[in-house]
Amino acid sequence: MLRIHFTGVDLARVRMAGRPDALWETILSFHRLRDRRDARLFGEWRTETRSRLNSETRLLGALIPGRGYFPDFLTPVEGQYGWDLGLDALRGIRPERIRRELSMLGAGARVGAAFGMPPGAGGAGDTLVPRRLRDFMDDASKHMPRLLGELRAYHRVAVEPYWTHIQAQIEAERAARGRALLDGGADELLASLPPMLRWRAPVLECDYPVDRDVRLRGRGLLLQPSFFCRRTAVTLHDPELPPVLVYPAAAQLASAPAQGEAARPAEEQRQRTLGKLVGHTRSVVLRAIGDGATTSELARRAGVSLASASQHACVMREAGLVTTLRRGNAVLHTVTPLGAALLKGGAVAS
Repeated sequence: MLRIHFTGVDLARVRMAGRPDALWETILSFHRLRDRRDARLFGEWRTETRSRLNSETRLLGALIPGRGYFPDFLTPVEGQYGWDLGLDALRGIRPERIRRELSMLGAGARVGAAFGMPPGAGGAGDTLVPRRLRDFMDDASKHMPRLLGELRAYHRVAVEPYWTHIQAQIEAERAARGRALLDGGADELLASLPPMLRWRAPVLECDYPVDRDVRLRGRGLLLQPSFFCRRTAVTLHDPELPPVLVYPAAAQLASAPAQGEAARPAEEQRQRTLGKLVGHTRSVVLRAIGDGATTSELARRAGVSLASASQHACVMREAGLVTTLRRGNAVLHTVTPLGAALLKGGAVAS
């Protein structure tokens, strides 16, 4: 069990990440690539990614085990502001910090950064540091360009082609949590998180394979929804780093789409459906969604019937312009980056 302890100041400093974190998504997707579970959601993505993955990933494989601890330095806080800024921050990590965290990895901490288990928990036989890690520890500046190169190459084939969809899922998640925040403040926001997270004020509990307490000490908490995070939330091992909780975006958990659809809708299907998006009414409906709207709100804003609003939202969802997130008995529609770009460009026919 993970327990995150809040003070009144911490509650006032809870915030939602403004966008998906490119480095967290890349690292967590590397876990998903080697995991055979969730085939309906990630099966086609795995097949497509493996078919394009021609580059070397052995250093990544050594730094990111199939389960358990991976070094905190792989996900610097700057990653929330963009891929390039995240890589620049990673390039500037101090060698002594790299050596310390790689020592924990080499010591066989099976759970560590993602799950809170202390270093050395792997037991006897896990204390031999693999050669790639030992070389990195001995001269981090020499081997950092290789790590950055592997990250770029992997991100290019595993994450970048699906980034629009990932953004849409995170935007839908932000819209749902934003409404909870407006309805009831930080207390309601924390209570609205996915089921593996339970708000029992002043403690946020999370299903975890080990027992761990995190005390925020007035620093607040960054909530970072993630497309590739699954089953349990993830936090950093080092308690002195800015507190962040990466958790599975509810949008991907609400209803599992057909295999491959969640990763990337077929372009030809999208083009066929976009052909339906002509006429004044759908332009009005798309604009009426704004920062998020339930079907009844959408009908009221656009001045159409409930059935008509639902039908228009369905067509736009199929076209990749709208994401729909189920929230209790209602659904919340949000505009995807593609839909926003269409609106800004005036591309919807009137």
